Amino acid sequence: MKRMVVVCVLIASCFVGTTVRAHHSFAATYLENESVTIEGQLVQFQFRNPHSFVQMIVREPDGRDIRYAVEWRGAGELVAQGVTNGTLRAGDHLVITGNPSRNTTDHRVRLLRLVRPRDGYSWTWPTK
Repeated sequence: MKRMVVVCVLIASCFVGTTVRAHHSFAATYLENESVTIEGQLVQFQFRNPHSFVQMIVREPDGRDIRYAVEWRGAGELVAQGVTNGTLRAGDHLVITGNPSRNTTDHRVRLLRLVRPRDGYSWTWPTK
């Protein structure tokens, strides 16, 4: 009888869906107690979940153009804040402030503030 109950519970668990939420630690990837500001041209806006990305070309002080991957919030959260997949377009000049990557050769930033100077559009985390 005990064996039959165990088998029934196992079979039933195959038909019951659960949502599991897992998330990596930003502190493992970014220096959360530091910030950097980068400025450059938007190459691509990847509007998606679990995180959107802003890909941009930044001219370094030594004159090299470096592609940065800027990690933003997820598309679902951004939509709730008025951001859409059309908010940013390739070629937009952006000024971004955020947490730098722990590995500087990654050229990654976790976005905390975005400004598009041409029209004054801005976004800040945390939103109020």
